[in-house]
Amino acid sequence: MRSALQRFRRNFRRGATGLFLMALPTIGAVAQPPGKPAPPRIVVTADPELDDNNSLIRFLLYSSDLNIEGLIYASSQFHWKGDGKGTKWFVPNREYSRFGLNLCPCESWRWAKDECFIHDAVEAYAKVYPNLKVHHPTYPAPADLRSKIRYGNIEFDGDISRDSPGSDLIKTLILDNKPGPLFLAAWGGHSTIARALKSIQEQYEYTTEWEALRKKIARKVVLLPSGDQDDMYTLYIKPNWPDIEYRQFRNGPNYGYGAQLGARPENAAYLTAAWMKENVSDRGPLGALYRVWGDGKQMVKGDKLDYFGLAGHTGEELKKMGYAVWMPVQPKGSWLGEGDNHTFMNMLGNGLRAYEAASYGGWGGRDAGQREGVSFSFSSSQDTSASAMATSLSTQNNRSGKSAAEPEYPNFFPQAQRDFAARLHWSVTPVYSGANHEPVVRIEGPLAAAASPGDKIRLNGSVSDPDGNAVSVKWWQFQTGSYPNTVVISNPTSAQAEVLIPKEAAGGQTIHLILEGTDNGTPSLTRYQRLIITVRNK
Repeated sequence: MRSALQRFRRNFRRGATGLFLMALPTIGAVAQPPGKPAPPRIVVTADPELDDNNSLIRFLLYSSDLNIEGLIYASSQFHWKGDGKGTKWFVPNREYSRFGLNLCPCESWRWAKDECFIHDAVEAYAKVYPNLKVHHPTYPAPADLRSKIRYGNIEFDGDISRDSPGSDLIKTLILDNKPGPLFLAAWGGHSTIARALKSIQEQYEYTTEWEALRKKIARKVVLLPSGDQDDMYTLYIKPNWPDIEYRQFRNGPNYGYGAQLGARPENAAYLTAAWMKENVSDRGPLGALYRVWGDGKQMVKGDKLDYFGLAGHTGEELKKMGYAVWMPVQPKGSWLGEGDNHTFMNMLGNGLRAYEAASYGGWGGRDAGQREGVSFSFSSSQDTSASAMATSLSTQNNRSGKSAAEPEYPNFFPQAQRDFAARLHWSVTPVYSGANHEPVVRIEGPLAAAASPGDKIRLNGSVSDPDGNAVSVKWWQFQTGSYPNTVVISNPTSAQAEVLIPKEAAGGQTIHLILEGTDNGTPSLTRYQRLIITVRNK
């Protein structure tokens, strides 16, 4: 052992490259313990929107990759329950005053009596849990998920005047001393999260513990927003907790309403009625809960903004029936939307390590570097045509705009959809050999390394497949590191490759390299590992 260490030090002093790479802490990343990192701790707050329902089904299928700490009903400007006492509520420029509607002040808005879509999804998960457990041993027990369900601040849009069971749970999680970040996903409004923070502020602001507690919370809490759907990020969280990290993703796949509008050809096939029926809608209890166009369902009976379940009608016919048609009608059975996926798709254990830092990027996109909450209010022109609304929602859900100087972001949508299909297949397949499973992809050595400009670095990887399928290999540069240009990778389709560190690379810059493995099973599945090289000072 001593001689090996001496050889390492001697070779390192001589500037050797290849296998002898100095491991460094990854800049900006969450520190990970030795061995397999702990799954991310995450809380989801969701309102009863159609795409929240669909995102929740996908989310539960990835609960094997996550430490789910809360499943909380939330309100938003689109859905709120009311207090049941006849109190009427109105906020200017909400959807009840758009589309030619004039429906509020009102006692509730688009909230079903005894709303329980989260409970329903968890019960469907419980029915398929025995099958899922066969394919991945870390799926949580249904009882564990049931114990995490709470109702949050659901009475009114943006009301943070009182604690709720949901805000109490979030408060407890924020104040605990468990290691690592706590990710709080806001699929609806932020009011339940804001109330938890406000309750902490009210309890501790004038105590000697306050400053230390604020710093702890800023280090710990990471917000994963799906827009600022009740203005509570803008009005309360940002002014009072400016140092809490707010990850707002763009460039990633469009999982939202209208994804099929202008979809790339390689993505369009995964949005069709035929693909959805074969891989989603007909896949057991979870597939039966999943919403598609023309499925005959409504989240709230009589909802004039929810015409998605109706089949065989044109947009004009639906308008004559009293519906506010804000999205072009699509073929029966086709993709409807999972607009909140971007908040958690970077949490997955697919090897991209995207949850470690906002800038790393993954199946959910990459952080936009903005601190403003994206509002879901539409322009003052009040253009409520279907095309205008679809364009607005596609922009907000996709967040795909990029400057001309940015490199092209990888198209992860086909991989993500095939992976989703595989997990739904697991849910109805009681035998391991009856389904496909992801390949195993490994980079030999540390996943953080240092190199000097001009160095040629050997890249050693290995791939295998639990089902015995063939696995194709590819090394590529994920241009989310701070080095702005491309690097040369020799033999990129071999497990053993080389990368040349450019001579102009500056000290401290990072280069992100991905080893990708894709099997030839059905559906074909992809996994990754990421190596981050930090350039030494010249």
